[in-house]
Amino acid sequence: MRHFAVLKEYFAKYRYRILLGILALVIVNGLQLLLPRIVKYVVDGIINSRMTDVSLLRWAFIILIIAIFMALFRFFWRYFVLGTSHRIREHLRNRFFAHLQSLSMTYFNNTKTGELMALATNDILAVRRAVGIGIVIIVDTVFLTIGALIMMFRINSVLTFLALIPLPILSLTTFFMGRALHVRFRNVQDAFAKLTDKVQENLSGIRVVKAFVQESFEVNDFRTHNQHFLKENMRLVKIWGAFFPLLMMLGGISTAIVLLWGGRQVIINFLTLGDFVAFTMYLSILTWPMMGIGWVVNIFQQGAASMARINTVLNATPEIANLPNAVSITKSLKGDISFSNVFFKYSEEYPYVLKSLNLHISAKEQVAIVGRTGEGKSTLVSLIPRIFEPERGVVHIDCINIRDYRLEDLRKRIGFVPQDTFLFSLSLRENIAFGNIDIPMECIIKAAKIAQIYDEIMELQDGFETVVGERGISLSGGQRQRIAIARAIILNPDILILDDALSSVDTETEEKIVKNLMPMIKERTTIIITHRISSIKQIRRIIVIGDNTLKEDGNHDELISLGGIYKNLYEKQMLEDKLKRSL
Repeated sequence: MRHFAVLKEYFAKYRYRILLGILALVIVNGLQLLLPRIVKYVVDGIINSRMTDVSLLRWAFIILIIAIFMALFRFFWRYFVLGTSHRIREHLRNRFFAHLQSLSMTYFNNTKTGELMALATNDILAVRRAVGIGIVIIVDTVFLTIGALIMMFRINSVLTFLALIPLPILSLTTFFMGRALHVRFRNVQDAFAKLTDKVQENLSGIRVVKAFVQESFEVNDFRTHNQHFLKENMRLVKIWGAFFPLLMMLGGISTAIVLLWGGRQVIINFLTLGDFVAFTMYLSILTWPMMGIGWVVNIFQQGAASMARINTVLNATPEIANLPNAVSITKSLKGDISFSNVFFKYSEEYPYVLKSLNLHISAKEQVAIVGRTGEGKSTLVSLIPRIFEPERGVVHIDCINIRDYRLEDLRKRIGFVPQDTFLFSLSLRENIAFGNIDIPMECIIKAAKIAQIYDEIMELQDGFETVVGERGISLSGGQRQRIAIARAIILNPDILILDDALSSVDTETEEKIVKNLMPMIKERTTIIITHRISSIKQIRRIIVIGDNTLKEDGNHDELISLGGIYKNLYEKQMLEDKLKRSL
């Protein structure tokens, strides 16, 4: 039960609803235990010729009233207990999602999306069943078992002991099979997570699959994952499939003992027929608790396995978080940025992406960063809004270690257009404003015009209210990038970072965007990462990253005269452009 400790606050919040549901369930069980007693009186009355038509009618009416009340209170316990389980599921799912938002990028780099999707759906459903119908079955089993046994002992204690002979076998079976069920259900959930991840990965990369004609390979790979999922389910079914038949067999043994010994007691007039009928009815009532033990073991083992998986996420601590005495940013940042002896790598088994990097960018300075692919340019700018943390070294903004700033305040002051543009399945207006619902429409329009996307938006039937597909799939790469630029500049940030944000637009559009951005760029610290050197020649300062550290620093002419990495990159691009024009 330790896995469910995280739900304690929700049980406390809904304790009265749960208690009302349990009370309603106990009333239903009490009425159910009353019925065999009534049948005993009726049967004995008929046998002894003491039952009249009026008496039969009265007892039938009483049974009808009991049935009505049982139906009414069954509704109440379902409403309160099962309804509460749905509320707890909502709280748990919200908590799970909120905690995911707090985790650092390193966690997501090491965790598959499909596994998280399985946790948010299938595993949380298993937990809901455990805290809903699982609680019902426990109460039902305990109350009916105790109540039925008391009534059976009152009728005949010897017959009751004989009927309970299979009970020790039942207890041992439940204990050993329960442990096996827990392990096998966890394996099923793990296999389901891998299957979900496979589907998610395939759908995200469906364009690549079709472009490389890999549909058959993907189908076969999916079949492999699906076969593994089936295999784990069948291993679970072997245990679960044997559990219920064994319970029913033990119940059948009890029934045979009662018929043999109890029937003999009726024949020799030691037990009335009414008592015998009532006893068999109570034994039938006991059959459900015996089955309920199997159900509750299965449900709680599933719930415990799923809750354990969920707890691995809830117990994960964010690597990047606010310090206890974090400084709030109450006014605009100047934008003075410095990197001091910074080292960074994504994991222990990989080499350093940045090493011994020292760099200073003055407030409101415009800087372009170039370099070969894989030298750490994107990683460098990701350290500024603390998307990642340096392994060693310090990053300062306005002479303050960025770790000392409140994370939320810091990121709100930075307009960041990452290399991988992502749009949500929302309207274009909502994608540009993105969470800032109070931004006036004229600001959205202005940002779209600066990003050179306004005219194309207005050509759409619904304009800014056009809903783009998942990940913005209905837009071209260049359109997505320009929407992302508009999203960044609408915040009027103190620091603007464009990480290869114009790679998918043509040269003419790129020049227009840069020209529109110039008035805004001059008012704030701006960092532009690009592979097109021609577009940043006018930037006064260009930084060249090579061998995962700062190699060259200066303006265009100075770097050309150095004859180093920058000149080599520039000459290659000029040659490529010349070849394109000649074709």
